[in-house]
Amino acid sequence: MLEDRTTAASEASWPAAYPQGYAVVDVETTGLARDDRIVSAAVYRLDALGEVEDHWYTMVNPERDPGPVWIHGLTSDMLEGAPLFPDIAEEFAARLDGRVLVAHNAVFDWSMIAREYARAEREAPVRQRLCTIALSKELGLPLANHKLESLAAHFGVVQQRAHHALDDARVLAEAFRPSLRAAARDGVRLPLLECRPLTEWSDRAVPRIGRQSGGGSGGGYPSGSWRPSRKRPACPYPNPGRYVPDKPLKQGMRIAFSGDTSVERELLEDRAVEAGLHVATSLSRLTSLLVTNDPDSGTSKVVKARQFGTPVVDEAAFGQLLRDVEPASEA
Repeated sequence: MLEDRTTAASEASWPAAYPQGYAVVDVETTGLARDDRIVSAAVYRLDALGEVEDHWYTMVNPERDPGPVWIHGLTSDMLEGAPLFPDIAEEFAARLDGRVLVAHNAVFDWSMIAREYARAEREAPVRQRLCTIALSKELGLPLANHKLESLAAHFGVVQQRAHHALDDARVLAEAFRPSLRAAARDGVRLPLLECRPLTEWSDRAVPRIGRQSGGGSGGGYPSGSWRPSRKRPACPYPNPGRYVPDKPLKQGMRIAFSGDTSVERELLEDRAVEAGLHVATSLSRLTSLLVTNDPDSGTSKVVKARQFGTPVVDEAAFGQLLRDVEPASEA
């Protein structure tokens, strides 16, 4: 009875502007690049208050090497008989339809889903996404880092099979519910972002499924550390100086990247350039901001950032900053 009264009170005070339903999503993939594929997907559907309605899971045949088997545990033999993405696209879409997509580092999950639908010449019915990393920052949660395991531990959620899509989605759903209610209680605006579907796609040749050789760091998993250089046009705006924490980015700022990113580095750089930022290949005293998901690493850029006092943010925070870049000052 007490639980019924609590729920009724929550419904009565619930912000009217909040979404009416959520799809908590996790996808496991063959890698992190734009040509990588989904190998498994899970969705927990939640109602407006964050209560679980149902859940769904499927493996997906990526029609190529499965990538880091040592992470997701899905081998070529396991995936060979799994459905292709076009075979599950309708069911997947039905579970996303009319809901806000919720994921941990949502830009990655949404990017992978949008690409799969574009390959299938379809469009995912998602118009907004919510990143639980961004929400935890809005709530000021005292987390040591922004890993899913840290968010889960904060709310006492026990993870059983890390990097299994269904269990990761369950853990995130259970951690999202108290986050959502804390946001509603404190009148926090949810950090919703627009989801823009892809309308066309072309793939590069990649190893077909069944051609990986063993596990570990060898095998058919392509390295994401090498990429051909791209000559970009010069930034048309002067460098306004260093980024100031809690202030917006400004056109002309010099942005450097270091280490692995969930979104392919080239795509992150394209977004930065489109926003009027200068993408720097090295770090100097003139660099405005360093973007890295591992600020404790010993890469040369991180070391120089410490020496020069260059501000550092992670990929999720940078994605938020890209939403509102100030125009350059007129000369």
